[in-house]
Amino acid sequence: MSSTPILADFAAALAQGNIRVVDLTQMLSEDTPLLVLPEEFGQTAPFSREEISRYDERGVAWHWHNFTVGEHTGTHFDAPIHWVSGKDLPDNTIDKVPAKDLVAPAVVLDFSAESAKDADFLLTADHIRAWEEEHGTIPKGCFVLFRTDWSKRDTEAYCNRREDGAHTPGPATDAMKLLIDERDILAFGVETIGTDAGQAHLLEPQYPAHFLLHGAGKYGLQCMENLDQLPPTGAIVVAAPLKILNGSGSPMRVLAFVPA
Repeated sequence: MSSTPILADFAAALAQGNIRVVDLTQMLSEDTPLLVLPEEFGQTAPFSREEISRYDERGVAWHWHNFTVGEHTGTHFDAPIHWVSGKDLPDNTIDKVPAKDLVAPAVVLDFSAESAKDADFLLTADHIRAWEEEHGTIPKGCFVLFRTDWSKRDTEAYCNRREDGAHTPGPATDAMKLLIDERDILAFGVETIGTDAGQAHLLEPQYPAHFLLHGAGKYGLQCMENLDQLPPTGAIVVAAPLKILNGSGSPMRVLAFVPA
């Protein structure tokens, strides 16, 4: 079966270098930073692996591993069931996410300068409206990616934990309400460990990105990188989690198609 013209054009653009593929995925390893909850709560497992064989008596012609990893470790995808607000929605697990929802146009909100000055920077609805005055209204059904350049930090600065918890940028409640209720986005993506700010327990509701996104049946994309290589608009992003039965989330590989 021959390709349709639109797909043939896409393949040709890739082959000719007119479309660039950008990897938005952080490396997954034993050194991957983890979300640390208060000690009274359950904790996610770090990434670990064990060698099964390496061209030896355990398997002379092959090399492979077993690995352990939490659903929400490294670059990962949050399904609605991840949060209490989405627990009663139909088809709310990672295996039920429609394939078409894994591919969407991307809008990149660049607030890296503000985040560099203030680790607790909160993206507000006014910030978004000001961005729209320059770049146009955020379209329905897109991935909104919040650029902070946080992924360029070393592990200690990336987690930025203090006695009162983590200090990392994230969205304010009014920003999430605008994106969900008025713009009807598909997902909200960040470079930090979670879609919420490090001090989001102080907001109302607590952790508004998680609470509002998942309560509306939408998705969270975390621990991304290379958002500085994407234009404000015009990229297409593929966010591909593992299809885990009844999973609340999954590590994922995220790719962006960008005009060269």
